[in-house]
Amino acid sequence: MRLAGRVSAAIEILGDVIDRRRPAALALADWGRTHRFAGSGDRSAIGTLVYDALRRHASIAWRMNSDAPRELVLGVLYHLWGLSADNIAALCDGSQHAPAPLSSSEESTLRSGSNIREDNMPAWAAADVPVWLYAGFAASFPENGIAEGRALAERAPVDLRVNTLKADRARVLKAMEKYNATPTPFTTTGIRIPPPSHQAKNPNVEADGAHGRGWFEVQDEASQIAVALSGAGPRLQVLDLCAGAGGKTLGLAALMQNTGQLHAYDADKTRLRPIFERLKRAGARNVQVLPAGEEAALTPLMGRMDVVFVDAPCTGSGVWRRRPDTKWRLTETSLAERIAEQRTVLELAAPLVKPGGRLIYATCSVIAAENQEQTARFLSEHTDYSEIGYEETWRAATTLDTEPPKSAASSGQSLLLTPFQHETDGFYISQLQRQA
Repeated sequence: MRLAGRVSAAIEILGDVIDRRRPAALALADWGRTHRFAGSGDRSAIGTLVYDALRRHASIAWRMNSDAPRELVLGVLYHLWGLSADNIAALCDGSQHAPAPLSSSEESTLRSGSNIREDNMPAWAAADVPVWLYAGFAASFPENGIAEGRALAERAPVDLRVNTLKADRARVLKAMEKYNATPTPFTTTGIRIPPPSHQAKNPNVEADGAHGRGWFEVQDEASQIAVALSGAGPRLQVLDLCAGAGGKTLGLAALMQNTGQLHAYDADKTRLRPIFERLKRAGARNVQVLPAGEEAALTPLMGRMDVVFVDAPCTGSGVWRRRPDTKWRLTETSLAERIAEQRTVLELAAPLVKPGGRLIYATCSVIAAENQEQTARFLSEHTDYSEIGYEETWRAATTLDTEPPKSAASSGQSLLLTPFQHETDGFYISQLQRQA
């Protein structure tokens, strides 16, 4: 396909995503199934256009004076991909598979694009955050909300976690050198593959033989830090309460050196199902997978766990770089539902921790209502718990050999990581200890 055809396809798919509020991955997959002539390179370039438009939806709409799918895609070509107004006009010639010719207003907007003064852009648009959410978003970043939002609208790298049960970082770096992989800055298990240029796609690292041999898992460094700070270690009793597909379970198993007992539970059996193949590939042998959704299976663990790890359900605002469509599907109602779910799972977790043990509360969110405010509420209602400052435990975490980073949160003892300040996904980690 020529670029003109890819642009037309991106406009069509983006309309499906926006108008029907569909997940972008599903809309792209459906388009691919009905357009078999499009090769993998075409699908990749089209997907890049769609995701770039979603990442920068608000700021591009402001620049283009419209949030229609066509204007968003044209805005990506001009403002992000660097095509000139003349280049875009030539693409939009109305021929077969090409977009319709530019209207006079579109041409005028593009030709004046370089003269737009962004100092008049509202903060929510500059940050590419939904207008209704910006105040809550900026509550975590009173001094640099726009910069934090912009960083969450960039393309993300691919981070890998070395599975120390089977390999070391030097071996995996060697296997991934073809992708320009480098060590991540904070952990001894992290490897980073930089994001691709325009029209290129991230490498399919899970198709690599090293992944098949269980040497690594795809996992952002922020998640790796959360596991490292958990306090899990050899011969302990640990529960991953919201295990999902098992990414953090695998990290905990490696940290425990396949000793002790690691229990994995999730309320959703569909989310939990992939864990079995992943455990086998990783060589994790100390994991007991509990029946999904059966809270009675947790009863024998009451008051016995050295560590309960809660990767709570959340809005996913910290991974907007990777899933930008979720940013625009988020509503005030769904935010309230996530907050309620977080409270429920914390109440479920609290009695499982033994005296002197730890409850790790983590989210892939940067919104204060899901993070600092949840920790404060929990502590006000559970006087037998106190928060441990992350700096105290950083050096004790055996996989961390660097100085602790400064938290992006303005107060408290928790750690908030962000792409702007730490080059990770947005991630919140609070360490809560039960009185002995």
